[in-house]
Amino acid sequence: MAAKKITILAADDDPQILRLVTRNLQLEGYQTLTATNGQEALDEISAKTPDLALLDVMMPKMDGFTVTQRVREFSALPIIIITARGQDQDKVHGLDLGADDYLTKPFSVDELLARVRAVLRRAEHADAVAKALEPVTIGHVMVDFAQHLVTMDGNEIELTPTEYQLFAYLIQNAGRVLTQNMLLEHVWGAEYSGEHHMLQVNVNRLRRKIEPDPAHPRYILTKAGVGYLFAREPEAE
Repeated sequence: MAAKKITILAADDDPQILRLVTRNLQLEGYQTLTATNGQEALDEISAKTPDLALLDVMMPKMDGFTVTQRVREFSALPIIIITARGQDQDKVHGLDLGADDYLTKPFSVDELLARVRAVLRRAEHADAVAKALEPVTIGHVMVDFAQHLVTMDGNEIELTPTEYQLFAYLIQNAGRVLTQNMLLEHVWGAEYSGEHHMLQVNVNRLRRKIEPDPAHPRYILTKAGVGYLFAREPEAE
C-alpha cells in the first residue's frame, strides 16, 4: 500500500508566486492545495486538514496573521508565514501568534523547500522520540511523551509541534542550562543557528501557557547571556 502523500496548503494572492510554490512542492512529491485569500485558506484548512500551511501575510479578506490566530483556536497544524523583506516585526508577530517558521520574500526554491522540510522534520522527530520516553512530572506540570500530552494540574495545555518539541527538550534536561544555539540546533536544525528571536518568541509563548505568572517564571528560567533552564524544583507560588 502506497504511503499517504504529505499535503501542503499554499495561500498567496499573487498568482505567479502561487504557481512557483505549488509547482516546486509537487516536483518534490508533495500534494498541494491552494488559496488566494485568507478566508479561502481558513476554509481549506478546516475542511481538508493539510499537513502544513504556507500563509502569505498580505492577503485580501483575511491576512495571514488572522488566519494563523484562527487556526490556533482549533489546530496545531504546522504553519510557515511568508513576509516581505525587512519586515522583522512581521516575523516576530507571526511567530508570537503561533506560526512555526517564516519565509522572507523574495525567496529561492531551495530556501522554500528547506523550510518546509525543517518544519515537517520537527513534527516527525517528536513522534519518533516520544515512544522511548517515560512520562515526567515536575511541579504541577506533567508530560506524557507517548501521547504528546502536556498538562498543568491535570488540565491539558495545547502546544504547537514546535512548542512541544522545545518544551519536551527543556523538561528532558531539567536542571541543566541549555544554550540558545543548542536549543535552536536541536529543535529547528543546524541551519537556524543564530536565529535567537525564533527561540525567544517560542519561549515567551510557552511561558504564557504554563507559568502562573509569565513575567516571573518558575519553570522556564533565563540564564542571562547563556540560554534557558527548566527548573528541577520550581519555586513555590
